[in-house]
Amino acid sequence: MNSLIRNVYCVGRNYKLHALELGNDVPKEPMIFMKPTHAVVPCDGHVISLPKDQGEVHYEGEIVILIGRDYEPGNRVNELVDVMALGIDFTLRDVQSTIKQKGHPWTAAKGFKSSAPLSPYIAFPGSEEIANQDFTVLINKSEVQRGNTRDMIFSLQEIVDYIALHYGLGKGDLIFTGTPAGVGPVASGDEFELLWGDQQLGSCVVG
Repeated sequence: MNSLIRNVYCVGRNYKLHALELGNDVPKEPMIFMKPTHAVVPCDGHVISLPKDQGEVHYEGEIVILIGRDYEPGNRVNELVDVMALGIDFTLRDVQSTIKQKGHPWTAAKGFKSSAPLSPYIAFPGSEEIANQDFTVLINKSEVQRGNTRDMIFSLQEIVDYIALHYGLGKGDLIFTGTPAGVGPVASGDEFELLWGDQQLGSCVVG
């Protein structure tokens, strides 16, 4: 999986209710941070080991798109993206709170190993059709998050254009597109399921 990935871009606070639930301002432009490729692991039923000595770890379920060709100005999302997945942006929330107060980068809170489990890919239905389906995160069979691209502050097109302009965007780049409201702490033994509509795309257990 990692050998096919070049950059891992992530969009922060891209759902208004999520920004508000954490007490953050709603951004005026996309907030982009990155994870190392070592953060990406398969979300395919395996146990995922997360840090246990750095405070609370929170889950953030997201739609993830894989860029299939190098970006050129004027490209539409449907030209750039062939496949998508669901993923989890695991976050060391206590660490993040501390480094935000200090004005430090988010890498320590977001970029640790195995912090970006990714389901197997499915065909990308298109930027309009994708809004016809919700994605959900279940923990121990109970729904904790539900999201839809209709509720994003910045659309998929706005995200790819912004990243391409400011950082560059090409084949093999992953984009975690933001998480809806409902994030919360993880406990050892929690079983996660990532659903696209009624279809389970990925699952993992926190070790």
